[in-house]
Amino acid sequence: MESEGDMRRQARCRRSAELKVCERCEHSKMQLTITTLDEHIFTLQVSPEMELENLKALCSVEVGIESSKIIVMFEGKPLLDDKKQLKDYKIKEGDVLLIQPMLANPSNSSQPVFDFSNIQVPSSASESTDRRDDPDFIRNMLLSNPEQLSLLRHNNPALAAAFDAGPQEFRRVLTEQQKAREEQERLRIRMLLSDPFDSEAQRLIDEEIRRKNIDSNMEAAMEYHPESYGQVTMLYINCKVNGYPVKAFIDSGAQSTIMSKNCAARCHITRLIDTRWAGIAKGVGIQKIVGRIHLCQLQIENDFLASSFTILEEQEMDMMLGLDMLKRHQCSIDLKRNVLVIGTTGTETRFLSEGEIPSHLRNIATKATDDDSALASAINKSILEAQEKQQKQTTTYPEAVIKELCGYGFSRENVIQELQRCGGNKEQALAALLTKGIQMPKNK
Repeated sequence: MESEGDMRRQARCRRSAELKVCERCEHSKMQLTITTLDEHIFTLQVSPEMELENLKALCSVEVGIESSKIIVMFEGKPLLDDKKQLKDYKIKEGDVLLIQPMLANPSNSSQPVFDFSNIQVPSSASESTDRRDDPDFIRNMLLSNPEQLSLLRHNNPALAAAFDAGPQEFRRVLTEQQKAREEQERLRIRMLLSDPFDSEAQRLIDEEIRRKNIDSNMEAAMEYHPESYGQVTMLYINCKVNGYPVKAFIDSGAQSTIMSKNCAARCHITRLIDTRWAGIAKGVGIQKIVGRIHLCQLQIENDFLASSFTILEEQEMDMMLGLDMLKRHQCSIDLKRNVLVIGTTGTETRFLSEGEIPSHLRNIATKATDDDSALASAINKSILEAQEKQQKQTTTYPEAVIKELCGYGFSRENVIQELQRCGGNKEQALAALLTKGIQMPKNK
């Protein structure tokens, strides 16, 4: 009979062999990251020798979908052979797999049909519209909620302007913004399905990261620095020209002191305008210079100063004190005490509060913004018209085939390009569009 010491040695040997086997199993395992279209992410520790069908079984426990109805995507391509091992697909440590439901295609059961039900697409006219996306419902809600309307004016000025324009304009702008959001969501899904090593996919991912960083930066500013979104009151002072009261705008960025032709008429000094100095003033905009007044009396508080004025044809501000006057009299803009100090005399005059500034002067900055918006709108319209003209180009492929492929969410231009590469083969073009993650049309 074996002694007790021999039995202990044999038990230790068995345990050592079992530990070595376990260590080999642990070393052979790899960690995979699994993600879904609804951004559900989890990790699995699996062996490279594991068959695809067993991986689907593990994933089905996590996502609650039958393993037979799961399609696994790797590097933008579907893995179709369930009997193959993971190493046969060249899946290695740290790789990311995308899983999604698969619907059976009754016309061809050998080819899987991808379930894009999670992708939001614009509903057709026959479908019922969600009340949250119904323009009339949203507009009525804003009419009954002034607080939400004020937030809309701050966060979405374009939609707020459409709200004031009427129901039809509001419906049009809201629909355009909804379509833009849906297109961004489709683009995000397209990036998930594309090959991560593709240069175009890398560019799209970089653009998505940049956009999210900008959104995060804006959210932080609105949370911790909301005053930066408020409107700053411009610097105006009370003064007199030729004995007539005028509200003058202080502009240290203007080269010369400017007065409007209407203001010169109110101050009865138009007879002094020298038209030999007529010309064009170029700055933020372009204004016609009527002429120049070489010398006139300017009163600030109790100081009487000599000043010259450049007279503009159409200037909304009555008068603008420029750098020529500010430097000549060594003026200081003291924002802490909210006063303008005239260095040559020591006189101080306070800047006007917002309530003391006429409304037409307060709205000058807003009007300039509206002009810029109108110009940008005209430019965007011309770009869209050029794109539509390009899309209407004739092709050698049947229009029905092009429309069918465009119905999957791809642009007409990309569809035509893939048809050209595939020699007009519709099936090959569709497969290329699905697996390569072609870029969606850019938002305008």
